[in-house]
Amino acid sequence: MLAPFFGTSLLTWTSVIATVLGGFSLGSALGGFVAERPRMVALGNVRSALVATAVLMAVSPTLLGLFHSWGARGTGGMMITVILVFFPASVFVTLPSPLLAKLAIEARPGREGSSLGIVLAAGSVGAIFGAVLAGFVTLPLIGSTATFAACAAAALLCLPFARGRPSGAVGPNTAVCISAIGFVALAGLAGAPACRYESGLSCLDVVKRGPEVMLVSDGTIQAAERLSSTAEPGELALPYTQWLWDRLDRDLGPAPSVLFVGGGGYTLPTELLASRPKARAVAVEIDPLVTQVVRDHLPRAGEAIRRTGYDAAISAESGSHRLGLVHADGRVYLNETEHRFDAAVMDAFSSGSVPAHLVTRETFERLRSIVDGPVYVNLIDRPDGPLSRGVHAILRGLYPHVEAVRGPTSARGRGNVLLAAAPAPLDALDGLPEDYTQTRVSEGRAFTDDRGSVGHR
Repeated sequence: MLAPFFGTSLLTWTSVIATVLGGFSLGSALGGFVAERPRMVALGNVRSALVATAVLMAVSPTLLGLFHSWGARGTGGMMITVILVFFPASVFVTLPSPLLAKLAIEARPGREGSSLGIVLAAGSVGAIFGAVLAGFVTLPLIGSTATFAACAAAALLCLPFARGRPSGAVGPNTAVCISAIGFVALAGLAGAPACRYESGLSCLDVVKRGPEVMLVSDGTIQAAERLSSTAEPGELALPYTQWLWDRLDRDLGPAPSVLFVGGGGYTLPTELLASRPKARAVAVEIDPLVTQVVRDHLPRAGEAIRRTGYDAAISAESGSHRLGLVHADGRVYLNETEHRFDAAVMDAFSSGSVPAHLVTRETFERLRSIVDGPVYVNLIDRPDGPLSRGVHAILRGLYPHVEAVRGPTSARGRGNVLLAAAPAPLDALDGLPEDYTQTRVSEGRAFTDDRGSVGHR
């Protein structure tokens, strides 16, 4: 749910985990004081906490969009938003736990240890079940907005178990509970989804803007096609893909075998196969939903997938089937494949960040062992930023010839940084895309599996 607004990286997940655990800690502490109150008062407080949990969970997707629209950006904006959205709900959802533990202990005199252990184990099992259910079932099927509404409904379903509220006790009355139920139902049914297509891995939109159709993932443009029939062969919509294609076109022969780690909009595999009838390609895309959306909405790439695509995990290329489709993590495929390639393109992203395990020395050492020719890398970073320096250091240690270009920077100071590394000298291109320049990358620390990139905001 955060990805469309703030992307995903180690910093994002660290902030979420720390915030939620902090809320759990405070909720447990406050719940301890609640548990010491008279039974009916404590039950009323628990009912109030459950109602508050439900309302806060149901409104979370709206709050994320609201804070982002108010200008929350960067690491600071992301952390503030995470705290404001997730911390209060984390406090309230944990507040009933100490009372539950106390009731369990009182119900089994003399067996306090096992009673407490069962309560703690039940909490852990519930958390595990909820995580698995959300990640594997509800997020792919109904999306994040409805998933949060379902969590809110689950909190409200616990209200009957905190019964026994006498007149004058603290706690929400029937009208408040009914209002909360109605609010949660409205949030689940009428709440706007974060994106048009959603899986457990991607949040996708397809946007038509003038003569172009764009694939947008987690708020970042991942690919684009020109709809105009007058587009020249080899003329691509996005400047970074144009440079990558110009390099591929200049460096490769008439029948290359090329590995693409990161399918995205399948722009480059489509251009390769269209321009070279004897070329072969394997595209590794972790999310099958991306492939399906491209097939349905990007005309040229969709036609290439339908006409030349085959499932490389279960069959080999044959005849016109020259585009192998692999739905797997890029690193897993690299580790397991027995195929060899003439070139490789590393263009995998999770929101606006490159997955850290795909930019380590071990990753590129494996690439070097299965790719006989050049390797091309697309990054998003600040000019001469830490990610660029780290990957450049890796490539310089593995290849004698490395070149780098960078595109214009956004308002946040980041832009495409493109690297090409080869065992043989790279011929100069006739020109660069508009606003792209050759760049020098400073010395940096080469990332490893043990000490990788932490991502960036």
